[in-house]
Amino acid sequence: MSLHVETLGSGPDLVLLHGWGMNAAVWEEVAGALDRGFRVHLVDLPGHGASPLEGPFELEAVTGALLAALPERAAWVGWSLGAMLALAAAARAPERVDQLVLVAANPRFVADGEWPGMPAGVLAEFAAALARDEAATLGRFLALVARGSADRSVLRRLRALRGPVEPAALAGGLRILAEADLRPLLPALRQPLLLIRGGGDALVPGEAAPATAALAPEAKVTGWPDTGHAPFLARPQAFVEALEDFLQ
Repeated sequence: MSLHVETLGSGPDLVLLHGWGMNAAVWEEVAGALDRGFRVHLVDLPGHGASPLEGPFELEAVTGALLAALPERAAWVGWSLGAMLALAAAARAPERVDQLVLVAANPRFVADGEWPGMPAGVLAEFAAALARDEAATLGRFLALVARGSADRSVLRRLRALRGPVEPAALAGGLRILAEADLRPLLPALRQPLLLIRGGGDALVPGEAAPATAALAPEAKVTGWPDTGHAPFLARPQAFVEALEDFLQ
């Protein structure tokens, strides 16, 4: 798979991975601040934005494509679905990922016994709705991403930033969210880990971040109560400061 990667700034390499249904433009505000001290790599996942979909959108295949396209060593930041991909890359090639930041992340996205997550039935209903009416379902998804944020401009910006996505990439991403369980990767994780959560996140329960941190040997949790599923859009300055503090 070939990936579209935009590189900004100079300094230590820093990878930013977007989430489901979006593209690298979602990072533009924080990237404009981070490129003062980092060489920032903005990736469009396969079938999203300017990256073609050249094969199945599956966890192993997409992780391999990312590792093939990105620097030999970098810090990786992943948001939501992008966080699952970043975690998979860190476990698969630990020598390539120096530090790991997972934003609005859940290594097991659906609820599983006592594990906090989205009810599996809700995600299945969402996938069925996407197949029936893609535009309306994506609109509902963006509203959920924005929910919980005190910044009322987040939804407007999400709508403006969302670009074209291949339907097969949307469906494949939902399958990863529904099926992948990356919790077993956490105890052996070698990298320092920062988990950033939004206190009002409507897609990932607040308990997921501390539950994830409890499985990893070296993890910190931070976040802001007045943000939702996209805390970097609601609180970009605080987000950049948290990243810089962790990475430096």
